[in-house]
Amino acid sequence: MTEARMNVESFNLDHTKVKAPYLRLADRKQLPAGDVIVKYDVRFAQPNVSHLEMPVVHSIEHLFAEKSRNHSSQVIDFSPMGCQTGFYLILQGEHSVDDVADLVEATLSDVLTATEVPAANETQCGWGANHTLEGAQEAARAFLAQKDEWREVFA
Repeated sequence: MTEARMNVESFNLDHTKVKAPYLRLADRKQLPAGDVIVKYDVRFAQPNVSHLEMPVVHSIEHLFAEKSRNHSSQVIDFSPMGCQTGFYLILQGEHSVDDVADLVEATLSDVLTATEVPAANETQCGWGANHTLEGAQEAARAFLAQKDEWREVFA
């Protein structure tokens, strides 16, 4: 018996069969006017085995959202997954996994050289004290160290 397909793409992904870290095209939508948006699953941690702590997630979100736009004007959003294992990168237009990997690598390299988390204050952030530059850099370093594995989604 086959389970019914769910509306949320990631709910249809067998999380027991993936092997983090990886980059995966999670969705592609063509809008009524013909524009295309794509969503990539940027998975840092192995689902149901490990996760990123919330200050790390929060800081990577701020750093990546700010720094990625220095490399591409097609970044629409970079959002954390509620399960704390990765992020969704949403881009305007068609992009190969190689192009996305280059963007992710360049941005995470910027994270490694950052001296502060952008907008980590009470004026610009809803929980400005919930950040860790060191934790974000450690996670970025670990993700970058496994770049050769990013295209291998399944074990």
